[in-house]
Amino acid sequence: MSQLTPEIRERALYWSSDPVFDDATRREIKQLLDSNSTKDLDDRFYRDLEFGTGGLRGIVGAGTSRMNIYNIRKAATALSQYVLATDKSGTPKIAIAYDSRTHSRMFAEATAEVFAANGIKTLITKELRPVPMLSYMVRHFSCNAGVCVTASHNPPMYNGFKVYWNTGGQVVQPHDQEIIRRYYGITSYGSLKHIPFAEALSSGKIQEIGNDFDELYFEKVASLSLSKEGRKNFKIAFTPLHGTAAYPVRECLKRYGFTDVHVVPEQEKPDGNFPTVKFPNPEEAEALHMAVELGKKIDADIVLGTDPDCDRVGIVVREGKDFVYLNGNQIGCLMTEFYMMRMKELKKLPTNPLVVKTIVTTDLQNKIAEYYGAHVDETLTGFKWICQVIDDYETGKLTPKRNYVCGGEESYGFLADSFVRDKDGVSACCIAAEMVAHYKAQGLSMMKVLDKIYRRHGVYQELLTTITLPGKEGAEKIQSMMKLFRETPPKELAGSQVHMIRDIKTGKELTLDGGSFKQSRALTLPSSDVLQFFLADGSKVSARPSGTEPKIKFYVSVRTDVSATISDSDLERIKSQCQQRTKTIVEQFTKLAASV
Repeated sequence: MSQLTPEIRERALYWSSDPVFDDATRREIKQLLDSNSTKDLDDRFYRDLEFGTGGLRGIVGAGTSRMNIYNIRKAATALSQYVLATDKSGTPKIAIAYDSRTHSRMFAEATAEVFAANGIKTLITKELRPVPMLSYMVRHFSCNAGVCVTASHNPPMYNGFKVYWNTGGQVVQPHDQEIIRRYYGITSYGSLKHIPFAEALSSGKIQEIGNDFDELYFEKVASLSLSKEGRKNFKIAFTPLHGTAAYPVRECLKRYGFTDVHVVPEQEKPDGNFPTVKFPNPEEAEALHMAVELGKKIDADIVLGTDPDCDRVGIVVREGKDFVYLNGNQIGCLMTEFYMMRMKELKKLPTNPLVVKTIVTTDLQNKIAEYYGAHVDETLTGFKWICQVIDDYETGKLTPKRNYVCGGEESYGFLADSFVRDKDGVSACCIAAEMVAHYKAQGLSMMKVLDKIYRRHGVYQELLTTITLPGKEGAEKIQSMMKLFRETPPKELAGSQVHMIRDIKTGKELTLDGGSFKQSRALTLPSSDVLQFFLADGSKVSARPSGTEPKIKFYVSVRTDVSATISDSDLERIKSQCQQRTKTIVEQFTKLAASV
């Protein structure tokens, strides 16, 4: 049996004995030490909980790498220090919201207690509220920063601390690095200031935000409506997957004119145990199973499902007698097509329109946006980068001035307008329902709309494969995979030459030259551990370790040009061929990854 390193043993002993920790925490770690549970202790103490693409996120429990009230205080203290160091108003404010996860309200109150003790006015939602409402809250109240206590779509044992800056978007460089530096500089949990929540609330240092603010956000969402067609006899099945969305999504759908909305009763109430699903993730077909069954029962036109913090949405549409699950790229393309088309038809499209997407999202979205005269910017994975681009154009950091219309990422995130600066599952549900109703009134299903898009721009098919490798050993294996791809990159995949590689981490674009890859130009994106392989036939493969989960993801995209007059049968055949090619490329790529 392996032994603990002296550093990990020292950390564990500190957590098992120091009076700064509560009795339950000390007892939990002492039992692990007494039973010589080296692997568990190693996983709990081998590192401090890191800031990733969404701030802090981890398994709830005792330990330096776990989500607990002590690491919450540490993160809140680091954020407080940075806000106080950068505040120019003299009256700093931070907004807090939280989701339905285990301990979310407790973690939110612990966060507020630290802010209040550091002299920062704190606004906290009276009840659980989704990420997009927290983002709008930061902007509406002119806050210095914001925190949403959530682990998004992760399994039940996770929770997190998602940090926002004064733009309403998640923190990016240099703010995230400055908060992280302060976070790692805190070595004693006993030094962290906090005052009791009830005391800070009664003294006005903490203020609870309620229905008046809800109304402001709901009015903003309602203003995005672009079509009133097809409302009659239009039925919606919806699941919030035990999260925050039941109230805001139902309320906003009603304001859009959708009154025949049916919520899965077993999944309507918030519950951090997520008892009816394996993962509360609308990207997974299994998570939407109960909603689809309800949709079949009521003969729904659309099935909608949101994750616990309601920033992403899964969509299932009716195709004849069948129900078809849309993937994230299809959702993004259809929503962009509908929104841009209606904006243009209603003469609401701004001058110099802008669409923003991530580098792993289908390039078909570029083609759609450009068809309607929009400029497309591409960013790193993570919606915070999309929203940073919006802000950079607004502030003049990026020129010429462009006006954001919509954008999204393949991981089921979409944002129209910019009053929110994160993906917004509330408004996305409303726009999706409006989109399907609009096309239904014209006798078009969503698959027919996709086929029209393919005939105009070519067939694009995508496939995402995720490998989950938890713990310290998993993290090391993921690093080894990326090292292998960098040092010995494939020169051919599925019979097509790899002619170019983009290494976002090193900022280099490499081109195959004389049998080896040589730098052809420098990249301008911020550094991130992403590799992209471009094939001679137009296919693309991206490899990216997750910044918040113990996973590595492989994204494959295949494209083929087709005639605008291609027959339905030939189009189906070509789509099938492209789908098969994505599978072949994924199989070869994952085989390479498994060799480490």
